[in-house]
Amino acid sequence: MLPELPPLPALTRAEAELIDRYLEVVDLLGRVNPAQPGDTYRSLRAAQALVGKAVALRDALTLMHRRGETELHAETLARALRVLDGERRTARVTLPPRTGR
Repeated sequence: MLPELPPLPALTRAEAELIDRYLEVVDLLGRVNPAQPGDTYRSLRAAQALVGKAVALRDALTLMHRRGETELHAETLARALRVLDGERRTARVTLPPRTGR
């Protein structure tokens, strides 16, 4: 039986859109990361998709700004990212730990 996840914090619709688009970009960057195992075709496909996802991320931030949501509430957004497995997903974007040296 899987442990029950904590509920998502209360987010505006625009904040939720920002989180979703950000994680999509992170997932694709993780697939493109040359320090991660994989093949060039998979990385190429992820890089091609990244363009559209980056535009969607920009649009989400633009919408927030136009609505007067000028501040990112980092603590709340970080909680939402953790609930949505953001720590594991963003770890694929970084360099893996050194081995053997």
